[in-house]
Amino acid sequence: MSKSIFSKLLLICVLVAVLSCKNNSNQVEARFDETWESLSTIDREPEWFKDAKFGIYFHWGLYSVPAYDNEWYPRWMYVPGRDSWGGTVYEHHKNTFGPVSEFNYHDFIPMFTAEHFDAAEWADLFQKSGARFAGPVAQHHDGFAMWGSKVNPWNVKDMGPQKDILGELFAELKKRDMQTIATFHHARLLQRYTTDTANWAINTPDPCWNSHFPYHPDYITSTTDPKLRLLYGNIPEDEFLEYWLNQVKEVVDGYAPDMIWFDSWLDEIPEDYLKKMVAHHFNTAVLRGQQPIVNYKQEDLPANVGILDIEQGGKTELSDDYWLTDITLSYGSWSYTHGQTYKNPALIIRNMIDVWSKRGIVLLNISPMANGIIPDAQREVLAAIGQWIEKHEDAVYETRAYSTFGYGRAEFEAGHFGGQSATMDYNHKDIRFTVSKDKKSLFVYSLGLPEPNSVFDIHYVDAANIKRVSVVGSSAELQWSKTDDSLSIITPASSEMDELATVFKIELK
Repeated sequence: MSKSIFSKLLLICVLVAVLSCKNNSNQVEARFDETWESLSTIDREPEWFKDAKFGIYFHWGLYSVPAYDNEWYPRWMYVPGRDSWGGTVYEHHKNTFGPVSEFNYHDFIPMFTAEHFDAAEWADLFQKSGARFAGPVAQHHDGFAMWGSKVNPWNVKDMGPQKDILGELFAELKKRDMQTIATFHHARLLQRYTTDTANWAINTPDPCWNSHFPYHPDYITSTTDPKLRLLYGNIPEDEFLEYWLNQVKEVVDGYAPDMIWFDSWLDEIPEDYLKKMVAHHFNTAVLRGQQPIVNYKQEDLPANVGILDIEQGGKTELSDDYWLTDITLSYGSWSYTHGQTYKNPALIIRNMIDVWSKRGIVLLNISPMANGIIPDAQREVLAAIGQWIEKHEDAVYETRAYSTFGYGRAEFEAGHFGGQSATMDYNHKDIRFTVSKDKKSLFVYSLGLPEPNSVFDIHYVDAANIKRVSVVGSSAELQWSKTDDSLSIITPASSEMDELATVFKIELK
């Protein structure tokens, strides 16, 4: 065969291979159509999510600068005359920074410095805390993007810290083989009450509920400045919807999050845009070899497409489906505020165990300061959580729900968003269960410290299949016996158990 013929055949083979790859690529990209029926074919409960159990995110942005009241400061600073939640913000802002005629929300940008932000150090902290996934609030209701955006001119790379917060953190998390999450809250940004005078700021103490920035012709929120109007949401709805969608796409395309999570008010976005958004996330992620998830609240997405998130609470019974709860480490604000107080590790860990026992996953929020410091008080709680998880690792990751979540005596406390509160007061008489992924071990969690050297009865256990009983994190062997309806064990000394939550491991035949 001549060299010229061989060269031509080789060229043809290469072209065929390229076209074949291209066609295969297109097939992957088009795997999910923009229909709920097609999108529901995703494996919406991937193994990595079931195994992970715990993630961390954080509310951090311009609202961290005034560090007053809560992360809704940009809304309440424009609302006088309130006597309820956020009611002191208007006067505080006027007295501290000046009236809104002189000092507006965007004037906080130069004060948001983040000079102490260290993505590698934060990623280490999250990993040592026991989290298997993490990420930032990519954009809150306030319209300021926490990534280097080309779509949104109001972003953290071009302004303020001049750092790509999301990008730097994602890079460090991925180095540690952690999954990533980006949360979006900006569906609330659009000015939806420009012609509804009864809902204008000043005319009511609770204006324009489905828009974050209160509208009034005398406020900056009514600006038509080409750039400022994007921050304050004063743009036509059709333009806003493209703006909303393109920012989500930009994060998906540029940063490859494993999970994208949406706050309430996603139901304000038309269904066709929701389908476009979810399809783009699924197709793009699958093409990269990821197993993507989309999280939603209330009924904002179909249950067979995404994972439900319940804010500050959880389910009261064992769920058929996996679900997520986002909870705060702090009491009160999700963002950092002066004088902020924090939950103790026992409260958080015990409520986390309850979530796990009901097929749930926990997303814990922390609150960095505007300068990029995560306060020591928050770090201490995270360290305690991490130490407990490290000691009980076998009973945390790669576990699955048992036939019952458990039983106990804790008094029910309703959550603000349905279900039960994330601050239920549990003790050692409250029992929860999970099983190992391989079904060889049953884990029994006593949400406190059982009485040492005493009889401890465990119900809902088939004693006939038991091989060995021990305490997770201890070398102590336990004596045990069968009864008609329970397993009885003799607890060891206090030093062999854990005051935050003691876990017994029942090895099965």
